[in-house]
Amino acid sequence: MGEFERAFYGNQFCDLAPLFKLYGVQLWLPELNGPVDASNELHLSLLALLGVHSRREVQRSRFRAKAAMRAQVVEQGRHLGGRPPYGYRLVAAGPHPNPAHAKWGRVAHRLEPDPCTAPYVQWMFAQRLAGRSVAGIARDLNDRHAPCPSSVDPGRNPHRSGAGWTLRTVASILANPRYTGRQVWNRQHTDWGPLDATDDLLGQAEIRRWNLMQQWVISRDVAHPPLVSEHDFVAAQQANARPAPADGASGRYLLSGVIRCQECGRILDAHWVNKHAAYRCRHGHRTATASERSQPRNVYIHEARAIKQVAQWLGIPASDPHAVTVALLEHNVHVTCAIGGTLTITEVSTLAATHRAPGIPYQRRAAETPIGALHRP
Repeated sequence: MGEFERAFYGNQFCDLAPLFKLYGVQLWLPELNGPVDASNELHLSLLALLGVHSRREVQRSRFRAKAAMRAQVVEQGRHLGGRPPYGYRLVAAGPHPNPAHAKWGRVAHRLEPDPCTAPYVQWMFAQRLAGRSVAGIARDLNDRHAPCPSSVDPGRNPHRSGAGWTLRTVASILANPRYTGRQVWNRQHTDWGPLDATDDLLGQAEIRRWNLMQQWVISRDVAHPPLVSEHDFVAAQQANARPAPADGASGRYLLSGVIRCQECGRILDAHWVNKHAAYRCRHGHRTATASERSQPRNVYIHEARAIKQVAQWLGIPASDPHAVTVALLEHNVHVTCAIGGTLTITEVSTLAATHRAPGIPYQRRAAETPIGALHRP
């Protein structure tokens, strides 16, 4: 190895030394003026020191590269690579700013509205500002057979099916500030973790995580044609399609996470309807797609009715709903709801067999659920 900075990082040599010995590979370093002897403590100490220097150089290079990228985004609004967001396409923006890269024939790129997909992005923001829910927007896009991001650019999305729109896809588009025309960088960072938590020898995999908004790097000036104004983008982040009580009070669900569906085993979703708390199960149906005819009826029960049935089973008055839920959670019971809103309450100790739908594990028992911990969805 002519340069130790390019040879080993940190303690890599100690991990590779057994492989070198197994396959008869001999390592030479200029610092030793000859071959490396893995049985010599002085050689191992020198390699450990060189590994520390190599780690230091990598960290310094990483810091310089990130500082340069930050300045390029803020001052120049430069596109630093990656797939363009839905609604945009990459076009050539002249020769590369770096003379060496320009000499090799590389060119810079910038974002330009895609005539096929940009209208869908503008329509999504308009619908959100009009008060529509994310689920309603996704369902309407699927009904219109609008191309989703993975179907428009399958080459950059080989890990996605391209089957249609989901709530998460629409929500991510509505939350992407690049549609205001400003370049944004450092929204994500990459960590490294083991492929298997129980076996480190299998190697490591990339784990992408979202950074906080305060860590985003945003260009000072508009870098590409915007698809939505900054005022409308901020308003779309504050839009809320959830039903709310007329008095503005915060709705509480006393039985959230306690009742399971008798049909499929899922926990009933808390649902605010007609100014009252209720619970329902749609058996895994997603609101971004139309329901199937073969799907069973939704399981639904009003909270007041559920409190009444629980109080009757416990033998206590239903006048105080909070006291009823406290008494319910003190008992180790299994609560299920059937179509029509009939609750079945059984002690777990006397339960011969617990119904569980295939592939749907029990997240938690009723006794482990906090009281009224969740607000309206």
